[in-house]
Amino acid sequence: MATLTIRNVPEDLVERIKEVAARNGRSMESELRDFLLQRYVTRQQVLEEIRNRPPGFPSATAREIRRWIEKGRRSSP
Repeated sequence: MATLTIRNVPEDLVERIKEVAARNGRSMESELRDFLLQRYVTRQQVLEEIRNRPPGFPSATAREIRRWIEKGRRSSP
């Protein structure tokens, strides 16, 4: 495993991360590791989650999704 070093992190951000980690019952390092794993999922992980959706989970076509996006863009200020 690799080690990451992040410099110049604002103190208020560090405090927020510590608070969230404490609420979740883990260290700040563990909290950040979990965040990164969730944020940077692989394409394969996404496809697996889609395949494992519960029965009856609503689905949408690419066309419907594009239509929702366009509708949202038109209604934005």
